[in-house]
Amino acid sequence: MMDWDWQYSGDILPDLLDGLRYTIIATLAGYVIALVLGLVWTLLRRSPSRVFNQVIRWITEFIRSTPLIPQLYFVFFVLPAWGITIGSLTAGIVTLGVHYSTYTAEVYRAGIADVPKGQWEACTALNLPRSRVWLDVVLPQAIRRVIPTLGNYLIAMFKDSPMLLAINVAELLFSAYQVGSKSLQFLEPITMVGLLFVVVSVISSILVRRLERRYATN
Repeated sequence: MMDWDWQYSGDILPDLLDGLRYTIIATLAGYVIALVLGLVWTLLRRSPSRVFNQVIRWITEFIRSTPLIPQLYFVFFVLPAWGITIGSLTAGIVTLGVHYSTYTAEVYRAGIADVPKGQWEACTALNLPRSRVWLDVVLPQAIRRVIPTLGNYLIAMFKDSPMLLAINVAELLFSAYQVGSKSLQFLEPITMVGLLFVVVSVISSILVRRLERRYATN
């Protein structure tokens, strides 16, 4: 029977919180990339060129259909052979962002499809420039409708962040492994990692639900 060592738990907490900091940094930075690039994918998919449209669809389907860890390995270990070398944290952020951009792209696509047809017709009747149609009419309505769903992907990305351990990013699970290896005590660090993930995920879920209620009533 293993006993919980409270003193040891207190001693390793600062290291775990430092790992949590890197986890949050990687998640938020990757999420920004996912939001921006996902919108780019969506707009490119609306190209009048059928061939170009299909190429973009194949690219996003390939990224979405392959596991995250092989993508991390490719960016961190394979790209340097082609002269592209980036740090582990940057590689993790970029890979998370690109991977999840293919999911946010589908969210944006659904939001744009939900914009009433009458809005498009009104823009045509007013002879608005294409840029104004998208920036002033379509995107504000579409994004507003999908904010809660986008928030769910932020939580999913946070829970996938331990995969960055594969390329030695000093995130939360990596920190737990490091402190556990030094003392050969893994019960406390691994359990505390789980608890920290639960706490952050629950707080994030509450915020997402508030967004859902807010935008459902407006």
